[in-house]
Amino acid sequence: MNEEYEEFDLIEEIIRNDGSKYFEISNIDQNGIAELAVDHGLIKNVRILQLNIPRTKALVIYEKYINQNYHLETLNNERDWKNPTWVEWEKPKGKILDSYNLVLKSNQIG
Repeated sequence: MNEEYEEFDLIEEIIRNDGSKYFEISNIDQNGIAELAVDHGLIKNVRILQLNIPRTKALVIYEKYINQNYHLETLNNERDWKNPTWVEWEKPKGKILDSYNLVLKSNQIG
């Protein structure tokens, strides 16, 4: 698990450079990273759809998966973006994808 655990509390829409979109469950720090990715041309756009989403069991399952499997960037590292990349978080079938979909559905997104 990452040294710093991040709690998620928002849902955002991300538009890829090819124009397709997806939804992500995130937080304001990760949204800032997405905005930085837009500035660097790694994705086309990002916008927050829902703030302060409820801390449900499904949210915690998804949040734990992301924290355990991905290095979450911080805005403190903004100066280190010499070779920026954008990582779209995978949502494996089963418990993780089901939890992700339940959070979206519960917040009337999708």
